[in-house]
Amino acid sequence: MDVLVSSMVGLLVVSILVAMVARRLSLPYTVGLVVTGIVLALVHVKIAAPLTHAFIFDVILPPLLFEAALHIRWHELKRDLLPVLTLSVLGVVISALVVATGMAWLLNWPVAPAAAFGVLIAATDPVAVIAMFKDTGIKGRLRLLVESESLFNDGVAAVLFAFVLTWAAPSPAAASATSVALSLSLATGGGLAVGLTVAAVTLLLTGRTADHLTETMLTTVAAYGSFLLAEQLHCSGVLATVAAGLLTGNVAVQSGTRRKILADESREFLVSFWEFGAFAANSFVFLMIGMAVARISFAALGITALAIIIGLVLAGRLLTVYPLCVLFRRSRWAISLPEQHVMTWAGLRGALALALALALPPSMAFHNEILVAAFGVAIFSIIVQGLTMKPLLRGLGLLPGSARMEPQR
Repeated sequence: MDVLVSSMVGLLVVSILVAMVARRLSLPYTVGLVVTGIVLALVHVKIAAPLTHAFIFDVILPPLLFEAALHIRWHELKRDLLPVLTLSVLGVVISALVVATGMAWLLNWPVAPAAAFGVLIAATDPVAVIAMFKDTGIKGRLRLLVESESLFNDGVAAVLFAFVLTWAAPSPAAASATSVALSLSLATGGGLAVGLTVAAVTLLLTGRTADHLTETMLTTVAAYGSFLLAEQLHCSGVLATVAAGLLTGNVAVQSGTRRKILADESREFLVSFWEFGAFAANSFVFLMIGMAVARISFAALGITALAIIIGLVLAGRLLTVYPLCVLFRRSRWAISLPEQHVMTWAGLRGALALALALALPPSMAFHNEILVAAFGVAIFSIIVQGLTMKPLLRGLGLLPGSARMEPQR
């Protein structure tokens, strides 16, 4: 236990230093964390906490998902709910099909591992981009689209991944299309129902106390409790926490709510608490990703194969955003071409994709290759796409103060 606590404190100290340096150099914080993690691993620094599926799912994801959902306004999300759900649901399916088909055709992977990798890598995780959006002052519809899509497609990808694992089992039980649809619906609808129920109960309790510490603790129960309860019920923990965050944020946290459940001081404390929680979770996971990557032998997959996989993932994202946005070109949901460019390049892969890859059963064919590919894609997206996002925004005139910046709706 002492070793574990020492490791966590050490990671926090490193994170503070990286944050200070990254801000001074105007670099994305998450990119600095990954690079620092790689350097620490190369100089043989070890930590007691390994990067596992349980660590990412049970410790890291709930605060990241809850904090992000906490700030999404329902009336803004409702206005763009159709394109967000289209990109989240159809987008995951299209991206997974492009990647899986390409890997089966170009790399001769069996269908089952190709499908599993295609689904797990379809989950976008633009944490680095959202952090940069905050630093550069980008708000409005573009940020809403990027952040909302990532929250919902994480849940969709997690549900489909569970289905693919069941289908790819050595002796899967025969399942009809009706039973599959019912299972997916229960996982999705059940996750949303659990999240809303847990959040509603905690909000009722919150309204009966004026202690800001108790109120904040109740939101912590909502974040982690909804996730863990949904997983226990074989529903989507990701969607449960997102739903809990949306309800909590719109009812109790965001200014402008008709009935104030929280006093202004309590609201400010709660927002600061969850910003710190997300900061700590990001710090741990991205440092540990960097340290894990430095110890992975990419020779097991091959540089050429990894380059092809990265190309397929980028192609899957491209064939998701542009074709689906065409559907809304002549409607009130139209998304401008510069915004489509940003959404395409903002499709980073991170914590959820790695958590799903780490959850693969060791007996699955191409298990090690899938792990290597997932880490390789995540590192490419975090470093290359993360570092080039700000120049892209500047070139498209979308940075605040740019002469070509379009008015935000």
